[in-house]
Amino acid sequence: MTDVHIAGIAMTKLGKFVDRTVKDLTGEVVDGVLKDAGLERKDLQAAWFSNTRQALMEGQNSIRGQVALRAAGIDGIPIVNVENACASSSTGFNQAVNAIVAGACEVALTVGAEKMVYPHADKDAVFRTFLGGMDVTAVDATRELFKNMGSGTPPDDEGTNRTIFMDMYAATAREHMKQFGTTAEQIAHAAAKNHFHSTMNPLSQYQNDMSVEEVLADKPILWPLTRAMCAPVSDGAAAAILVSGDFARKKNLSRTVKVRASVLVSGRDRPVDDFSAHVGRRAAGLAYERSGLSPDDVDVVEVHDATSFGEILQVENLGLCGPGEGGPLTESGATTLGGKVPVNPSGGLVSKGHPIAATGIIQLHELVTQLRGEAEKRQVEGARVGAAENGGGFVGVEDAATTVTLLEASQP
Repeated sequence: MTDVHIAGIAMTKLGKFVDRTVKDLTGEVVDGVLKDAGLERKDLQAAWFSNTRQALMEGQNSIRGQVALRAAGIDGIPIVNVENACASSSTGFNQAVNAIVAGACEVALTVGAEKMVYPHADKDAVFRTFLGGMDVTAVDATRELFKNMGSGTPPDDEGTNRTIFMDMYAATAREHMKQFGTTAEQIAHAAAKNHFHSTMNPLSQYQNDMSVEEVLADKPILWPLTRAMCAPVSDGAAAAILVSGDFARKKNLSRTVKVRASVLVSGRDRPVDDFSAHVGRRAAGLAYERSGLSPDDVDVVEVHDATSFGEILQVENLGLCGPGEGGPLTESGATTLGGKVPVNPSGGLVSKGHPIAATGIIQLHELVTQLRGEAEKRQVEGARVGAAENGGGFVGVEDAATTVTLLEASQP
């Protein structure tokens, strides 16, 4: 099978940038990724572009990729618009990998660009955009399902201070606590760790260290979650250039990272307490099977911690520990820099930021930086294999879409 490599990768600093545009953010990462890969615009043969908010907030729909990439000097080639909730750009990445494997192209550009902060939109308007990431005909039924999941303090308001996805994560956390004994303190350990990691990432939206006690004492969102356990609203973009092994060898590209697996699956109905059938576990199993790797081979991990409970669940799904052991693993320090398997050395979504459609490639940016040995203060010593899990949307009781990507620091 054709081998596929990441030849270049780039991202913007994340934050709330009222005066920046999707075109502006896209242009920055296109310039950056071409420079990182040592390639030119004329080398690009196809592109996949991801964005989820521009149609809702600006009225720019249907051809977002053609508009943003044309402004960045890219046209003429096939441009595919990919929208798959928080997994949008990792889905575009997956499709680009498949295109190269199929022989449809040798060089593919993937971009995720998101603008979530607008001067004309208040917080409630931004929160309402999240409803489209679930079945809009079943919002009331879904809220009722969440209220009845797990144990502990139930929701007692209508969710006006948060997105509905916080209800989903809090409900799943309560179910996990009921079944496995996971604690709010363990979730706070995951958050505090990532706030610490972000102090070493200059591209992170927030770079403030927080203790476990400070995380627990932060503003309550929905039990057991506090604000410091939840990802912020963010603007930002990222891009990656994928190439075939033959192209990399022909061009003598020297800083490539090999794609060992790129898997995309969708959620399905399952009992709320059956974590063994979780969409993230299914995606990870396929990725390991297709790559010939195992959890024991993984040195560094980026997971989709839209809330810090999500990290605890996903380290279990990736096989870094057994079911129900994600809390104790995190609390032990094993997932902190210097530990057995560092998770989210970038700072994770909760501190680095979460520009929805860009997050998938942003996760891969951290892995590529680590596997190239260029992460400086947050470098994972000897990192050779990296894993990323990226989930998006919500159907039933789990993510609507999940990708798992495995990368290896090897030359073509």
